Amino acid sequence: MRIRIVDAFTDRAFAGNPAGVLLLDAFPADERLQKIALEVNHAETAFAHRLPAGGDADWALRWFTPATEVAMCGHATLATAHVLHTTGAHEGPVRFATLSGVLIATPAQDGSITLDFPTAPLTPVEIPDGIAEALGAEPLTAFDTGPNIGDLVVELADEKTVVGLAPDHKSLAAHSTRGIIATARAEDPTRGYDFVSRCFFPNVGIDEDPVTGSAHTALAPYWSERLGSTVLTGLQASPRSGRVRTELRGDRTLLSGRAVTVIDGELLV
Repeated sequence: MRIRIVDAFTDRAFAGNPAGVLLLDAFPADERLQKIALEVNHAETAFAHRLPAGGDADWALRWFTPATEVAMCGHATLATAHVLHTTGAHEGPVRFATLSGVLIATPAQDGSITLDFPTAPLTPVEIPDGIAEALGAEPLTAFDTGPNIGDLVVELADEKTVVGLAPDHKSLAAHSTRGIIATARAEDPTRGYDFVSRCFFPNVGIDEDPVTGSAHTALAPYWSERLGSTVLTGLQASPRSGRVRTELRGDRTLLSGRAVTVIDGELLV
């Protein structure tokens, strides 16, 4: 099996969010997929194989963290589309059959790729007891993101608070299915981004995800309503950092970014 490591939502190596990408003839047993994802040990490893022509999708796509399969992953989808286009395995828009339905990735002439994902439904909820202590900061609001994402979005006081978080990951695990998205308005929008976020997913084996495409399907509607614009840019302020351009289109959200292949090798076992 050919295996590549791709940094997604960045235009330079060793930034953004790394993902493993394997293009297969067919999916092997789930146990083997999980073992490979654990060996790769990035937030997600994507497995894809070509589908017969004439159907609703061009490639089947699945995503695994080191601990479990997930229903949606933006950065590993971007990484897979990048590999397909840079290797010539697929030209033009690619339709992926996934657990979240058919997702489309469209390349642009400038090298960026735009993902068409379902918008996460946001439901306001009471701020859970104990989450302020687990995060190390007091949330202003809390929203559930629905079953596909399984996160709790919490808005914090300001950008500086989000950047400075040092949460208790074990305690955070009790407050959502996947994890917590902490966000705030950008302190200075002239820096090229409108809001900031950090994402903590202890329930799927990821203490902090560097740049999370799926989280931006919730952040896009959240900040579009508050900032009065359907087109925004989010900075995920993890140590690796990365930017995601979002465009809200009702029940769909477009996520745009770049990717860089940093490792290209072979799985020997």
